[in-house]
Amino acid sequence: MPLQWKSGSSSTYPPMLDGECVPRESNGVVIQVKTLTPARTRLALLALALGGFGIGSTEFVVLGLLPNIAHDLLPQLYARSPEIANAQAGWLASAYALGVVVGAPTIAAFAARFPRKKLLLVLAAAFTIGTMLSAVLPTFGLVLAARFLAGLPHGAYFGIASLVAASLMGPGKRGAGVAYVLSGLTIANVIGVPAITFLGQQAGWRVAYLAVAVIFGLTFVALAVLVPTQPGDASATMKRELTAFGRSQVWLTLLTGAIGFGGFFCVYTFISPISTDVAGLPASLVPIVLVVVGLGMTTGNLIGGRAADANVVRSIFFFFALFIVSLTGLALTVQSLPGLVTFVFLVGVAAAGISPAIQTRLMDVAGDSQTLAAAANHSALNIGNSLGAFLGGLTVAAGFGYVSPVWVGLMLCVPGVALVTWSVLLQRSRGGSLASRRESPVVPLGAE
Repeated sequence: MPLQWKSGSSSTYPPMLDGECVPRESNGVVIQVKTLTPARTRLALLALALGGFGIGSTEFVVLGLLPNIAHDLLPQLYARSPEIANAQAGWLASAYALGVVVGAPTIAAFAARFPRKKLLLVLAAAFTIGTMLSAVLPTFGLVLAARFLAGLPHGAYFGIASLVAASLMGPGKRGAGVAYVLSGLTIANVIGVPAITFLGQQAGWRVAYLAVAVIFGLTFVALAVLVPTQPGDASATMKRELTAFGRSQVWLTLLTGAIGFGGFFCVYTFISPISTDVAGLPASLVPIVLVVVGLGMTTGNLIGGRAADANVVRSIFFFFALFIVSLTGLALTVQSLPGLVTFVFLVGVAAAGISPAIQTRLMDVAGDSQTLAAAANHSALNIGNSLGAFLGGLTVAAGFGYVSPVWVGLMLCVPGVALVTWSVLLQRSRGGSLASRRESPVVPLGAE
């Protein structure tokens, strides 16, 4: 039976030398830890990020193919009212988000004790099957159910992959590890979503989803070949994982993430009409605006990972401040092309920069419930997605125009900053340090 690092034990990471078993002492017990070269570590991180790329593609490609899906699956309704048919087809995005919200804490709490690599492979297989079903099922109701099923592994994958990446990167670089995993999601918004949307417009939306299923199939192979085996937490139980929800700091951090991404989705949901109806751009340039947002998200994610490693709380405050500046600038200058391009880029930077910091903060405050907290973050972010789209839609429906969601996003920054401040003051009142209090547990690589 292989020995494992105990949660919270004092330990150091071994040097990365491929295949060498280096002895390390933990609580007086000498164990052998198989190590990796830097090149092998980068390949493992790339495999984890490929899964994020597939997730970003499957989550957002529906937004660009709504008319195609509505015309195919809801032909009678589409003939009567394309607007109503498109709105109903939008339920596919909501079904996926609901799957994320339900699946993230459920799977993570149940599966925390299982070997992490094997669990990632199961989740990648579930993504592949769910996406293939989305492509081939014949009716709207069945496709809706398939999108819900495809969303179930989302949060658990990101949560577990983040813990694996943090372990691979070593102490002091957890934020960078999380950012590597999330980089696949942000790059998907630059490359994957526009390319697969174009494919779907030319060859049909079902072909687009089959292409996403291929990405998940490649992810399965990459994970199997490149990611070292890691045991789960043998002492984990569902009851222990659920104790995370008894911690006020966990709730404050989750709410901060939901509010932050709620503000982003106020803008992102209506970026197309903002670009055409307000800025006056032709519809053909909307994909370019989406690419600019994606580039901002990619930049923010990479900067945010490093900033979180330097000081996680300061990083959250910084990106909220940037969020406030960028949303204000966008609202005031959106009618000009330079203003639109500049500030949607910065909105992407700010929103994506917050995410690694939130994920790292959860690792700090979750105690032994690392897997559940890391996964629950993505439930919170998807609740924020729905919240932002809903609140922004209310103001548009009320006749305040397409700039009004930008102002709603700005107002959501107020409770976001308030929640971070509350968290900091509460921690200080209890004598806690604002520095990272816990690193992800080191686990032996290459042992099941």
